[in-house]
Amino acid sequence: MTIKVYRDEDANAAILETGGDGSIGMRFNNELRAIGNGDGTCSILNPPKSSDETDYQEFSNIPFGDFVDQQGNQLGATEVEACNALNALLRHTGGPTGEAPVITSQTAITVSDGDSVNYSLVANNGIGYEWANLPAGLSVQNGNLRKLIGTISSGPGVYTPTMTATNYYGQDSETLTITVTSSFANTKSIDFEHQDWMGANAALLDAALGRSANGSGSGDAWTISLWFKPSSNNQGQTIFYFGSADIANGGHIELRQTNSSGQKRLRLRYGTNNNYLQLVTANGSIMAGLWHHILITYDGGTTGSASGSVNDYYSRFEIKINNVVESTSNTHNNYGYSGSIIGQNLRVGRYSSGGYMRGAVVDELAIWGSDQSSNSNDIYNSGTPHELTLLANPPAHWWRMGDGDTYPTIQDNVGNADFVMYNMTAADIINDVP
Repeated sequence: MTIKVYRDEDANAAILETGGDGSIGMRFNNELRAIGNGDGTCSILNPPKSSDETDYQEFSNIPFGDFVDQQGNQLGATEVEACNALNALLRHTGGPTGEAPVITSQTAITVSDGDSVNYSLVANNGIGYEWANLPAGLSVQNGNLRKLIGTISSGPGVYTPTMTATNYYGQDSETLTITVTSSFANTKSIDFEHQDWMGANAALLDAALGRSANGSGSGDAWTISLWFKPSSNNQGQTIFYFGSADIANGGHIELRQTNSSGQKRLRLRYGTNNNYLQLVTANGSIMAGLWHHILITYDGGTTGSASGSVNDYYSRFEIKINNVVESTSNTHNNYGYSGSIIGQNLRVGRYSSGGYMRGAVVDELAIWGSDQSSNSNDIYNSGTPHELTLLANPPAHWWRMGDGDTYPTIQDNVGNADFVMYNMTAADIINDVP
C-alpha cells in the first residue's frame, strides 16, 4: 500500500492519501506523529484526547518505503529517515515537547468604508483558532475558524480584534489592526435663493448649542463650522440661526452676511434683540462668489450683565475665516446677554420671518458641543473638505449639504437632526463645492 503524505498550507493540515486521489484523512498540525517500529516499518499515531485514552494507530506497521510525497518520491531510504521525514510533514516530533504556534499572517490591513473584509489567519503549528473583540459586521466563516469575513458597519476608523492560535504546547496572540478609510467625496452643496431656507428640530441641538443660564464654562462651549460662498446681494442675509422663537426676548445665536459700502462681512449676534453681544468682521473679509471656510467658537464663559466686563464677554468668541483669526468690531446692547439659550428654532437661511439668503451657497455644516479652536487646523484641513468623523474630536452633528441626501431631506450624518428644505426644489442641490 502506497501512502502519500504532504502539506496543505492553506488548510494548515497534513493530508494522507492511499491509492489514486482518494483522501482518507486531514489532520491538523501536531495531531499525528510517526514512530519507527525497529523492523523496517513505521506507524502513524493519533495522540490521546484525554488521560484515560491511549494512542490510536491511524496506520500500523507500514513498510517505510510505502510512504511517499505528493510526487510519489519515497520519503526516506531507511526506517529512521522515513519517520523523520513524516514528522517534519506532520509537524510533530514524537517526543515529549513541541513548538508553540507562531502567527505569520499580516497583522495590519486597510479597507475602504463599505468594502468587505476577507482575512485568513496563518500560523505555524496551529491547531485551534480564536477571535475576540470583533467589530460589528465581521464574523468567523462557518467551518473555517481562521477566516474573518464581512463588512464593518461602524464606518471609518481603526479596529483592533485579537486573533489567537493554539496547540498542545502553547499559543500565540496578535492584534489585527483593521483601518477603514473614508470613501468621502464632496460633490454637492445647497444654493439658497430668495425665501429658500432649511429647518430642523432645534431641541436635538440643545446639548451642543444650548445653555441654562449665563455661561458656566467649557460645558456650555460650542463650535460651528461651514463652507460658505457669499451672495453679491447687499441685503443682510441670515446664514445660521439657533435659539428662541421670540427673537426680541429669547436668547439665540445668529450668523449673518452683511454689507458695508458694497463689501461683504460676517456678523455674529449672541443674545436677544434687546440684550446682546455683536461681533462683525472687517469689510471685505468675505467676497461674493468665492468659497470661504468659517469657524466660530464660544468657550462657554459668561457673556453679559456687567459693564466693566464687556471686553471679557467679547473674548469668549472667535471667528476664523480660512483658518485665520478675524479682527472684529464689537458692540453690545445692555452689556451683553446673561440668560439661557434654548433650542426652539434651528434654521439655515432664515432669521425670524425674513433675513433670507439670496444667491449664497452653503456646504459641510458641522456643530460641536465644545470649543474646537485649538483643533481648527484639523477641521480646515488646508482648505479641503474631508471626513469629519475621522477627527480625534468629531462633531456632534454634520450635514453634508447634498452628498448622500435626497430632496427634501438633508440628513444629519452624526446625530439625528435632519434638515427639511422649504420653498426649494431638488435643483437647489448643486454641483458647486469648495
